Amino acid sequence: LEHANVTVSDPKATAAWLSDVFGWRIRWEGPGMQTGHTVHIGTDDSYVALFSYGDAKPSATDRYRTIGMLNHLAVFTEEDIDTVEGRVRGAGFTPINHNDYAPGRRFYFHDGDGIEWEVASHQA
Repeated sequence: LEHANVTVSDPKATAAWLSDVFGWRIRWEGPGMQTGHTVHIGTDDSYVALFSYGDAKPSATDRYRTIGMLNHLAVFTEEDIDTVEGRVRGAGFTPINHNDYAPGRRFYFHDGDGIEWEVASHQA
């Protein structure tokens, strides 16, 4: 996957915490295709495009029961997952659903826009 594009309330604020939590860098920032503002943040290989017209509204839709909705974004870390979890907490988010899975560990959290993120690691 080269990138995902998601609508957020504030692309710059979301990019700031993504940089703090995952060590990602801003690859590009500027006007959206039609209007609005976009920030591309990630690694050399992939990124998340954060977009906003500036007037986006949260959805009350149950995304797991609605066809075509984004359920969550997963980020794989080679770093110690407990360290990443500490940065997630430091960004003001609450980690949930901790689980072991083959071949490692994972947890989830919801950001300020209600987007669900998964952090996964191959650490035991």
